[in-house]
Formats: sequence, structure tokens, C-alpha cells
Amino acid sequence: MAPSRSGSGKQGFASMDEAKQRNIASKGGQSVPAAKRSFAQDPALAAEAGRKGGQAVQASDRSFSRDRSLAASAGRKGGQATHSKNRGTGSGTDAAT
Repeated sequence: MAPSRSGSGKQGFASMDEAKQRNIASKGGQSVPAAKRSFAQDPALAAEAGRKGGQAVQASDRSFSRDRSLAASAGRKGGQATHSKNRGTGSGTDAAT
């Protein structure tokens, strides 16, 4: 018979308080130099990372390479989400519709 757990049922990382979780999680980002951390500040770095990711996937499994309308739709959604965050809505949709 398995030993019973008390409390919320959370274990490990999930059982820590939020401040401790945030502190631990932030260390992952800090381990990377700032120059290599921000795609927003370095579009060439983002493009290079995207190429590497694309090359890691077999050509037959690259859905965007087979369906350009799917890629265009995803790009539009990403752009809308990014711009809506800047306006404070965060919903990714136009509030006027």
C-alpha cells in the first residue's frame, strides 16, 4: 500500500511558495548572457534560432512548409497577440468586434 500524503497533494517544485518558485525559475534565464536572451532586441538571432529549429524537423513534418496559408495565419495571430499585449488587452482580438 502506498504511503498517504497530507496537505494539498503537491510535491516538489509545486509545493513551494510562489516567491521561491519564481526565484528558482529566474535562475534559468540568468544563466544565458543578456545578448543571447532577447529575440526582441536581436531579430537576426531570432531568425537564426528559427532556422535551427526548422532544420531539426524532417521536411515532411514541417506543416508550414507544406501549407503557406497556415503559416500566414499563425503569423497574423502572433502579431495580433503581441500588439494587443502592448495595448493592455491581452486577448489577441479586436475589442471593437
